[in-house]
Amino acid sequence: MIAVASIAEVLIYKILKRHNEEGWVNWAYEMLVAGYETESLLILAGMRGNLEYFEMWTLTDKVLKELEIDYADQNVVITGYVSYVAHRVLSGEEKPSIALRTLKDIYFDLDYEPLLSEFFNLYYAWEDLQSSEDQWYVNGVDRSNIDEAITSCFKQWLKV
Repeated sequence: MIAVASIAEVLIYKILKRHNEEGWVNWAYEMLVAGYETESLLILAGMRGNLEYFEMWTLTDKVLKELEIDYADQNVVITGYVSYVAHRVLSGEEKPSIALRTLKDIYFDLDYEPLLSEFFNLYYAWEDLQSSEDQWYVNGVDRSNIDEAITSCFKQWLKV
């Protein structure tokens, strides 16, 4: 069986306690296509229409338990999610500015999570440089090298 990258997205939504009903259904379908199969996964993949948050929350917990996927360790989930985002950015699937904004938001949602501080600083450096020549978040970064700094940060995260 192959790994399904979007598991990182499912788990980050779980630790953030955010709604992602359609994302959970799509993930379940991807898992089935990848060769995973449990009763709850089949039910989740088949959900359509108005998706009720609490029902979906319970069902996704059941699926994760059946698949023996634990999301209790917040640092492991964050690390996996940032790696997922980094791959998406480096492959061109996601714009770096959108990825940084997402990681910045999670940084705040998780009460200034230290693992995400570098992405927080890069986001605000990038944002300042959209309308100004100067930024005060990342030393040595200006308009001429902000894109390179962002790419380098994601590569360093993955140790590419």
